[in-house]
Amino acid sequence: MSPRTPGPSASGAGRPLPARLDPRAGRSGSSRSRSRHQAVDGPEQEGPAPRRRTGRAATVARAVAGVLSVVLLAGSGWGWYLGQVAEATVNRTDAIPDSGNDGTGAAPEAMNLLLVGNDSRADLSEEQLAELNAGADSGINTDTMILVHIPADGSRASFVSFPRDSYVQIPGYGWDKLNAAYAYGYADTPESASVEERQAGGAQLLVQTISGLTGLQIDHYAEVDLLGFFNLSSVVGGVEVNLCEPVDDSRWSGAVFPAGVQTISGADALEFVRQRHGLPRGDFDRIVRQQVFIAGVLRKMLSDDVLLDLGKQRELVEAASQSLTIDQSLDLFDLAERMQSVTAGSIEFQTIPYVGDDEDEQGRYILRLEDEDTLHDFFAELSAEREAPAEDAAPEAPETVAPSAVTVDVYNGSGVTGLAAEAAGALESAGFVVGGTGNADSTDYERTVVRHAPGDEAMAAALAGAIPGAVVEVSDDATSGTVHLVLGSDFTEVGQAVTPPAPEEPAEGEDARTAADTTCIN
Repeated sequence: MSPRTPGPSASGAGRPLPARLDPRAGRSGSSRSRSRHQAVDGPEQEGPAPRRRTGRAATVARAVAGVLSVVLLAGSGWGWYLGQVAEATVNRTDAIPDSGNDGTGAAPEAMNLLLVGNDSRADLSEEQLAELNAGADSGINTDTMILVHIPADGSRASFVSFPRDSYVQIPGYGWDKLNAAYAYGYADTPESASVEERQAGGAQLLVQTISGLTGLQIDHYAEVDLLGFFNLSSVVGGVEVNLCEPVDDSRWSGAVFPAGVQTISGADALEFVRQRHGLPRGDFDRIVRQQVFIAGVLRKMLSDDVLLDLGKQRELVEAASQSLTIDQSLDLFDLAERMQSVTAGSIEFQTIPYVGDDEDEQGRYILRLEDEDTLHDFFAELSAEREAPAEDAAPEAPETVAPSAVTVDVYNGSGVTGLAAEAAGALESAGFVVGGTGNADSTDYERTVVRHAPGDEAMAAALAGAIPGAVVEVSDDATSGTVHLVLGSDFTEVGQAVTPPAPEEPAEGEDARTAADTTCIN
């Protein structure tokens, strides 16, 4: 097959849309009722021509962008039209196996989609390899594997990255690196089979491996290629990224970028997501870059620049679908409709939980993941349907009382001598009644605490209002009618307490972030 050249998304020219898909020719009927194996622009065929897929690390952005492109006006005639454009150009493969893909989920209507970037460069010409600084073909190992979970209500999307060196059980082959699964499946398919059938064999074994690793059933599969990623990043007008430090990886990936916020596209975008040499955490930082770039593309997809530009929408759909190979049953239009309520803040990215670096029996570098039970629990939690908060009436605010109606016993838990007496004087000046002062049971209190007996909520609220940042607690030790103030090391004076930062919630996986997060990365 001759090398593929950029489609209309890059050059303004490309394959013409079939007559029945051209809005100027009217609609003769939706092709959505046809078999997924039948081409939209021609008679029924046995299947797409054999084709080796190309791809690279973060190229999964195109899959998501193609899906979300259809979302923009999914309920209108234009949305229907975009769906037909995608169906006319997307490639399909038999990626979902009949066995070895078992799992559980809280809701059968939810979807688990495996996004894969293949490392082959077979479809690139010498000129394209040079332009994209892609280097030599490294075979058919998969460099990018991301599981996307979309709940039944389409309220969010969770992206979990799988490092390529993850040491896992590959069905029929034992323990090996995760990125070898596709290659094993490809090689295990009879040599007499077509290239397309061998690619399907690779995809099926990878799906079985991910299913066993996560405890989930993989519903759909999408594989992406290098050239389409280059086109897409150009079509969206570049993606904004933020680097904490400047980088110079001219020897390997070609990535040379200053620190700070910048917009990248085309070859620069490819270099950005491919770099791992010279980064503090190597492949882990590259995974974060993949996630950040996908997030940037998604933010562009949800921006007014795209929402209000029908021509841009079509360009994006074309660029995405031409670079995609998806399983036989994935309906892009249906997937788009599922995700209409997704926002940047509800798109979550993280990396599968792992233990750390190691070597296998052959002395190769591997990444040890958490044990099977921990991983299955992690993915079960990820796929659990989250209940919407109850729409009960807001609780009534406690009755407010004047400071003169509040008696306070002050206890010094800060370790600073004389602080209780000082605070007592300030409270009296503010109108509170001080019952007594003393030392707390410990001098190691980091937070200032207001303690009260049940029923004294109003008095505790009045005192806490004069000491911003104080923690309010119900205490059996507090006497009804008197509020206890325990001074911590954060206390300075009444009305000017230092408010400590809220504790960070532990991430479920590594490097957790959302598509709305624009903080700097390595």
